[in-house]
Amino acid sequence: MLLLNTYPLLVSEDLVFRSKKTTLESSVSVMVYSLSGLDQLNEENVAAALAVAEESALSRVLVTDSTGKVLYDTRETGGAVGEYCLYTELVQALLGNDAYACSYRRGAFRSRAAWPVLYQNQIIGAVYAYEYDTEQAALLEGLQGNLLRLSAVIGVVVLVLSLVLSRALTRKIGLLQNAIRQVREGAYSHRANLPGQDEMAQIAREFDSLTDRLQTTETARRRFVSDASHELKTPLAAIRLLSDSILQTDNIDPETTREFVSDIGREAERLSRITEDLLRLTRLDSGVMGQPEIVDVLPVLEQVMRMMDLVAREKGVELTYDAIGGCLVLAAKDEIHQVIYNLTDNAVKYSAVGGSVQVSLRRAGEEVVLAVADNGAGIPEEDLPRVFERFYRVDKARSRAAGGTGLGLSIVRDTVEKRNGTVEVRNRPEGGAVFTIRWPLARGEEES
Repeated sequence: MLLLNTYPLLVSEDLVFRSKKTTLESSVSVMVYSLSGLDQLNEENVAAALAVAEESALSRVLVTDSTGKVLYDTRETGGAVGEYCLYTELVQALLGNDAYACSYRRGAFRSRAAWPVLYQNQIIGAVYAYEYDTEQAALLEGLQGNLLRLSAVIGVVVLVLSLVLSRALTRKIGLLQNAIRQVREGAYSHRANLPGQDEMAQIAREFDSLTDRLQTTETARRRFVSDASHELKTPLAAIRLLSDSILQTDNIDPETTREFVSDIGREAERLSRITEDLLRLTRLDSGVMGQPEIVDVLPVLEQVMRMMDLVAREKGVELTYDAIGGCLVLAAKDEIHQVIYNLTDNAVKYSAVGGSVQVSLRRAGEEVVLAVADNGAGIPEEDLPRVFERFYRVDKARSRAAGGTGLGLSIVRDTVEKRNGTVEVRNRPEGGAVFTIRWPLARGEEES
């Protein structure tokens, strides 16, 4: 608005100055030309030569001789004929220079010009012209007024728009602040829900997405804590019940005591397994992993098979494996051992007597693929997406009876994914389920 109220006025004023200079110098040159034929100037011959000036639009015309004495003056009252005039422009003209000046003040353009009058290259006088113009000044003032009114309208519009936009923006900021406050206080289900496509709405959608993840994490955390508490409470309650039975029963026979102590030992072992699995999951969640190295999976698999062979034979389950060497992965050896052990133990544990478990290890392109399959009853389709959830059991009663903690598959999934691998489960058409692990193939020194 400052530019709008200054630049057009300055340009218009400069154009008027240029126009005035051209017009005034043209008029003065005509009068100088009329006087240039005289050998000397006096009141009579100047008045006769400049009779045309009486009808000009100039406000005042002065003609002086070489000494500055006024010989001709168009002012009707208060004329200066016979007096000496020392206007700046006249003095410059008598010195042989063309002089011009123009100014704009108090609602009028004031233009002045003076030229010397020469006769045979001698200065015999000077012509001075003055113009006082209020018409173009009025036009300029009108333009200035219009610009001021336009600026006022623009200012009001800008102010109104600023208020509207600032209120809309502060309203959205307020809603987002309220949503942040609600979530900070634990209301993870609260959403900002800001409409629109502007930056604030995009930030709100990102906030809602973050809140969704927080709510999912909080729900999983609460369920995990609840399930963990329940799982820990069960063996602790059994140990307490058995120990109270021993303490409160008089004359208990040694055989019964041995049986109760044996049960206490089994529950303590179960409690220890749950605690170890919880600690392992906590380390995985915290990103605490062993230093990765290039591990050949085959020797680790053979070690696990030797360990599980006795367990499988006691259960009446046939355990076989088919593996090749050179299956190198970038991980910690203990992690690979834990993954293979958990999957194989799970398969043997939940296989019926006379069942079979097959383990295979192979390379597929740039991947190492480990598959553990059984020929049991399989997993219900509705339970397949949830088998890797912590403490989730397809058959809770059977799982507890088998001594499972409900954490083994979660440990497998988290461990594999931390090493950029994948794990999946599906039912086999011929019966049973198969768990498939895929790791990126690592290149050993002999292959590089």
